[in-house]
Amino acid sequence: MESDLDKEFNEAFDRISKLRKAIAPDIMLKFYAYNKQANFGNKFSFNSELNVRSAFKLNAWMQLNGMKSEVAKKEYINLAKTVLNHKK
Repeated sequence: MESDLDKEFNEAFDRISKLRKAIAPDIMLKFYAYNKQANFGNKFSFNSELNVRSAFKLNAWMQLNGMKSEVAKKEYINLAKTVLNHKK
C-alpha cells in the first residue's frame, strides 16, 4: 500500500514532469538528485556516457549520500511546491 508521502511524492513528480515552462538547470539537477536518492538511495550508478551532463547528474546525486529516502522525497516535494507556485 502506498503511503501518503509516496502519493505526494508521485504527484509532485507527475506535476513537474508535465510542466511546460523551462526550469533552471541547477533546479533540474536537484530534482534529479532527490528523485534518484528517494528511489535508489546510495546505490550510485554511472552510465557509460562520459560527458559533462552525466557527470553533473552523478555529482548532484552523490552530494545526497546518506540522505534517507523519506527525506529525499520530502525535499523533492518542497522544491516542487516552490517551483510550481513560482510558475503560476
